[in-house]
Amino acid sequence: MSSAAGIPALDDASKKELEVFLEQEQAKAKLQASIHELTNTCWNTCITGSISSKFSKSEAQCLENCVDRFLDSSLYIVRQIEAQKQQI
Repeated sequence: MSSAAGIPALDDASKKELEVFLEQEQAKAKLQASIHELTNTCWNTCITGSISSKFSKSEAQCLENCVDRFLDSSLYIVRQIEAQKQQI
C-alpha cells in the first residue's frame, strides 16, 4: 500500500534503517554547526588586524588557545551527558 504522497509504505527493517540514517545525518549537522560556531567565535575573538596571507604570532596563539578551550568544553559536556545517562 502507498501513502497519499505516492511513496510506498516501508517495512520495519526499512523504517529502522531510515531512523539510523536520520540520526547520523542529524549528528553530522550538529557537528557542522559546532564547527561553524567555533570558527566564527574564534575568528571574531582573535583576528584583530587586517586580513593577510599569514596570521600574526598573537593571532595564531589566540586561535590555538580558542580551539583548545572549545574542544575542552565540548569534551566536558559530552562526559557530563554520558555520566547522566549512566545514572538513569
